[in-house]
Amino acid sequence: MSKDNFLKGAAILGIAGAIVKVLGAFYRIPLNNILGSEGIGYYQTAYPLYVLLLTISTAGFPVAIAKLVSEKRALGNHKAAHKTFRVAFLGMVIAGFLTSVFVFFNAQNIVNNWENPDAYYALIALVPALFFVPIMSAFRGYFQGRQTMTPTALSQITEQLFRVVIGLILTYYLLDRGLPIAAGGASFGGSIGAFVGAMTMIIIYFSKKGEIKKEISTSVGKEDSIEKIIKDLLIIAIPITIGAAIVPIMNSIDAFLVFRRLEAIGFNKIEANALFGQLTGHAQTLINLPLIFSTALSISLVPTISMANTKKDYGEIRKTASSSMRITLLIGLPAALGLFILSEPIIALLYFKLSPEEIINTGEILSILSFGIIFLTLVQSLTAILQGLGKPIVPVVNLAIGAGIKVILTYTLTGIRDINVKGAAISTVVAYLIAALLDLMAVKKYTRLKLDLIEVFIKPLLSSIGMALVAKFVHLGLISSIGDKLATIMAIIIAAIVYFILLLITGSITYEDFILLSNGDKVAKKLVKLGILKK
Repeated sequence: MSKDNFLKGAAILGIAGAIVKVLGAFYRIPLNNILGSEGIGYYQTAYPLYVLLLTISTAGFPVAIAKLVSEKRALGNHKAAHKTFRVAFLGMVIAGFLTSVFVFFNAQNIVNNWENPDAYYALIALVPALFFVPIMSAFRGYFQGRQTMTPTALSQITEQLFRVVIGLILTYYLLDRGLPIAAGGASFGGSIGAFVGAMTMIIIYFSKKGEIKKEISTSVGKEDSIEKIIKDLLIIAIPITIGAAIVPIMNSIDAFLVFRRLEAIGFNKIEANALFGQLTGHAQTLINLPLIFSTALSISLVPTISMANTKKDYGEIRKTASSSMRITLLIGLPAALGLFILSEPIIALLYFKLSPEEIINTGEILSILSFGIIFLTLVQSLTAILQGLGKPIVPVVNLAIGAGIKVILTYTLTGIRDINVKGAAISTVVAYLIAALLDLMAVKKYTRLKLDLIEVFIKPLLSSIGMALVAKFVHLGLISSIGDKLATIMAIIIAAIVYFILLLITGSITYEDFILLSNGDKVAKKLVKLGILKK
């Protein structure tokens, strides 16, 4: 896959991700306002464990499928590529069945151990999703290995759409029966979405069956045995799964430690649950929004780097790695500084049912977590590069080191009353900073990559600082005349425009970046004529 095709694949997933995140915001923001800090605390207590179990059953295999399929297709062995998918698909079905059965029979004991028994309904409602998501993930991995990102994009959109609609309807309908049951209704929306997403992938697969059979008929080379396929899948999937599990493990540690440490310094169960809801339900939700494109980049990166590595095209590896890091920072830096500058006004705008005290506290949490965006987006891209290079264990170890430090910091800082739940936010930022630095050192070691710091980091940083300052001044200048909420909206819009202009002025965005967009070549040519953009 060429650099252009890699970025186009990432762009497809990025557009789908944007739609999914918009739908997710439409879901989470009213959901937070319906359930409040207490209700969202029940929802978020169940969610980290669900994500952890889902990660164990799905995280490594889609990447492994994509990597092996892309490598076999690069050699023209399409029959072996499809057999790899079939074997992996069966494994995913088994994994989904086992995890869903485990949670179904142990849900009550799990939430009791978390000392938050009212989260039971939120957890049990996610059981069907644990079965259907692995099925969906197997198909996504296969099509990503074929370097076709549209099926994944469509399934993401349908999954999220049904999750949002059903989740909100059930939450609103069940609210009169109490916050714990209403939180369960919100969770069940995820199960419906997973079912619809899986059905979408199955339909797309069978619609492409003729094309796949024709491709298989031109296959060259021998098929691997089932035993070898399983071995190859596990070699790739296990370290990736361990690495991917570290983040939900970190979140589960937060759920486990934060409650106990808050209660130890004098907060009761309801207050601790509300503070946890502010951290994970309100602030963390906004941190996840800018991860749209970095996630898309990482998905597209693995087969791209893997194929280049198979062909020993080290120049292409370095070019793709450098490009992915630059684009990651073009998104991560402005998102981080923007959320930092406008943290409290954004919380007040979106979560209007929070009390003034909750808005202030959640704004402080968000201002801390915002810096984690820079390092988390880099970790995603750098991890994908290392996975594509056949070094999946390296980012696992690096993130584990960060997670270990996070546990110590969370325990220590959250136990200080003046810091309380903000200690978990600080520890998260530090964990990703450490992991990002270690991953960057590894990528430079294995690729002999020499980064152009001015192009990759300095220019995006200067543009982001300029944007953030404009956002702050616009908000302060307009708040007295049009009110806080409208001033926040205007500040965000104007800051986005200014950031785009600054990217052009500093040369941070290139002609190649424009032509990857729909009708972007026309815009690029006009900007070149105006002398704003260099070709």
